[in-house]
Amino acid sequence: MRLVDLIPAPYRLLAVGVLLAVLLGSSAAIAWQVQDWRYGQQLEQQARLQAETLSQLTLAAAAQQRAEQDKRLALEQRLSASEQTHYRALSDAQRDQGRLRDRLATADVRLSVLLDATESTSGCSVPAATSTGGVVHGPTRAQLDPAHAQRIIGITDAGDRGLIALAACQAYAKEVSTPK
Repeated sequence: MRLVDLIPAPYRLLAVGVLLAVLLGSSAAIAWQVQDWRYGQQLEQQARLQAETLSQLTLAAAAQQRAEQDKRLALEQRLSASEQTHYRALSDAQRDQGRLRDRLATADVRLSVLLDATESTSGCSVPAATSTGGVVHGPTRAQLDPAHAQRIIGITDAGDRGLIALAACQAYAKEVSTPK
């Protein structure tokens, strides 16, 4: 007699069912393990590709940032050179105006205006400037009062500064708006 014959039929059936369940469960577990391994590899590959992509994007962004910084530095240097040029022009104009004011104050130089010799309707007789050292040939001129001459020089000084500032603003706008 065999050992299998000693076990009642319902128990044998139960044992076969349990054995089948164990076999099916272990094959399912093996299938799940294989599936897990395959998905794990795919996820690892995707993570590696994503890391490489992020690394490339970071390098590209850093290169672009360096290029923009270089452009900005070049623009700042050009603007600084332009500012120095206009500052030099402004200080030269102010120095020249100061010299002219000083010469006017010491009567070293006198401002005069041309008189229209053909106009006789004004009824105003302005004495013409005469020089003691010689005869002046040419149009008739009248000397201005030194106070008026100082005011005129002040006006021209403000105008010169305004023109120099305008030129500086135009150069700045041109440098900033011109892509390099």
